[in-house]
Amino acid sequence: MTALVHSAAKSTVFPAVAAIILGFGIVTMAGHVQASALHDAAHDVRHATGFPCH
Repeated sequence: MTALVHSAAKSTVFPAVAAIILGFGIVTMAGHVQASALHDAAHDVRHATGFPCH
């Protein structure tokens, strides 16, 4: 029973830690990129998905 509890705890902790690290990386990179580069990237994604942007 104890092994099952430890296994369940590990299976929920790793994705949470990975999501925090990924989120921190995205926020850090977006905070340091120039506004025009961020706009161009978002603009290209909008066109690629077929979403009208202007």
